[in-house]
Amino acid sequence: MGLFGRRRQPPARQIGEALEVRPQTEHGTSAGHEPPADHGASRLWSDGFGRVGTRSLQILAVIAVVAVFGFVGTRLTLVVVPVLIALVLAAAISPLVSFLRDRGLPSLLATWIALLALIALLSAIVWLVVLAVVDQWDELRTQALDGFDSLQTYIQHLPFDTEEQIASVRESAMGLLQSDAVGSGAIAGVSQTADFIAGFFIMIVVLFFFLKDGPAMWEFLLRPFEGHRYERGQRVGAATIRTLGGYVRGTAIVAIVDAVGIGIGLAIVGVPLVIPLSVLVFLLAFIPLVGATLAGILAALVTLVAVGPVEALIVVGIVVVVNQLEGDFLQPIVMGRTLRLHPLVILFALTAGTVLVGITGAVLAVPVAASIWRAIQVWDGPDLPARFARKKRAETV
Repeated sequence: MGLFGRRRQPPARQIGEALEVRPQTEHGTSAGHEPPADHGASRLWSDGFGRVGTRSLQILAVIAVVAVFGFVGTRLTLVVVPVLIALVLAAAISPLVSFLRDRGLPSLLATWIALLALIALLSAIVWLVVLAVVDQWDELRTQALDGFDSLQTYIQHLPFDTEEQIASVRESAMGLLQSDAVGSGAIAGVSQTADFIAGFFIMIVVLFFFLKDGPAMWEFLLRPFEGHRYERGQRVGAATIRTLGGYVRGTAIVAIVDAVGIGIGLAIVGVPLVIPLSVLVFLLAFIPLVGATLAGILAALVTLVAVGPVEALIVVGIVVVVNQLEGDFLQPIVMGRTLRLHPLVILFALTAGTVLVGITGAVLAVPVAASIWRAIQVWDGPDLPARFARKKRAETV
């Protein structure tokens, strides 16, 4: 007898009875133990190829959305580009507005002071560029093209065939230097177009409101979010503004140092057109990787024609030394973590920006890419990147 007056049954018999009393489904399986469907359309998407196909469709959908936004942006460059420029400039001078507000100035007055100071600075830079470059642009262009001819003469007796390559490069450079996109014709032509004027005024108006009401605008955009999503929006916004502002201020400092250092070297060597070349070095410094190389090539070609091959090699050495000092010493101090991107990422961003928007895209692509990467780095916390970007194992190469 069992504990409650019933005899304890063997375990096997208990299991057998339990199986017998369970109702059977129409497919012959016990209720509650129905196997998952493994046939039809669901089976096609459950194996390895199906998962790859699902992910491929998702990636294609994301690419399609990005392509639509990119297409709309390229069609609305008159609005998109001024807004991006205004955002970058606002991030660069927002510390000045905050400083003035902290000193007790009204928000409107602090905004006007910062805006007028920026306009005065940009006007002075444009005036210096026009004064230094326009009057001597024809001579600079002629000497650069003559430099290609001299270079072709120097190397045509080398054991490998480079004449066609040099001729091709010369034709490309001639097309660039003689195009309406460069030189006094470009400055005069673009400044007189209605699109330039409209874009400039749009940029000024948007910049004013970014400086005055930027935080309020961002708070308005964050209204749909609560809790940790709202905190994430705050982190991303602050990180983006810090990255953009730090990039512009740091790049300006680096560009000034490059222009002064290379200009002094050119003056010591005795190269003519020192001021126009220094101005070009300053402007091209805002294009990472490619800008310094272009400036060095142009300076070396002018030196080759005006002075000689030995002096041209000295100029190349000066450019290399200045760029190395900038990359190894100045940029880590000035830029810090603002632009911690792999050179290949920078190159891709430059290419995409140039193809989509031209020179303006080449200048804006890198700070935008750096801001996106910085936003990813603070996505889940002040020092916690998004899950896909976290380091999940010891990465040894």
